[in-house]
Amino acid sequence: MSRSSVLSSARSDSASPRTWRLIESWDASPEFNMGLDEALLDDPGAPPTLRLYTWSPDTLSLGYFQKWADVPAAANAATVVRRITGGGAIHHQAELTFSIVLPQTHALFRDPVPLSYERIHAALIAALSEFGVEAALAGPGGLRSDREQTGMCFHASTPLDVAWGTRKGAGSAQRRRGGRVLHHGSIKLGSTPLEGEIATLEEFLPAENVVQTFAAALLRAMETSFAVRFERQEPSAAEQSAARRLGERYSSAAFLHRR
Repeated sequence: MSRSSVLSSARSDSASPRTWRLIESWDASPEFNMGLDEALLDDPGAPPTLRLYTWSPDTLSLGYFQKWADVPAAANAATVVRRITGGGAIHHQAELTFSIVLPQTHALFRDPVPLSYERIHAALIAALSEFGVEAALAGPGGLRSDREQTGMCFHASTPLDVAWGTRKGAGSAQRRRGGRVLHHGSIKLGSTPLEGEIATLEEFLPAENVVQTFAAALLRAMETSFAVRFERQEPSAAEQSAARRLGERYSSAAFLHRR
């Protein structure tokens, strides 16, 4: 499917823009970030929501199905949590995380699962193009950033990942339950000692306000690609309470070392 076809299929619900809620959580705790995403996933009354966030302190997140022993970097990370989405481990430093929570019946998530990744990654590629980044889906055959036995997300590429300079620079994972979808995405603004030579935006973005600069471009691309407009809001008191309650388990030993 061509990029234009991917984007138009994501816009097929309506010709006029619809409103999505935008929640920005800069330098939020890892427990809050993970707890709020889960709270939104499990609330059928929650409106369509895009979250943009960063982490404080910097955190290594394990994929839901990973074993602690299969991610050597976990021993060197100051803070570790486990996500409820799959995929490999990510070091959330010099990075922008986004999450999208929608009903599974939404046009973005209808049809075979790989199409939803293509639709969302087409918007990422459009945002990257604003800065002269020649990004594309990785496609078959692997990338120069691929490394064996690290368990790290950016060392294991799939054909649907976003890459530039023959290295992986953005990846995604999903959790689907109760008729709803949580889509996690990560864009690397810079590398970290735990990730090494991966694709980053360091040479393309200004040194100041890197996160906000790319976040603004991503919002513009998603508004165009998905025919939506974003309305900034704070999470409700009930959502914040649920985030704190749910977030406690993400860094617990029982969850981190689950079988």
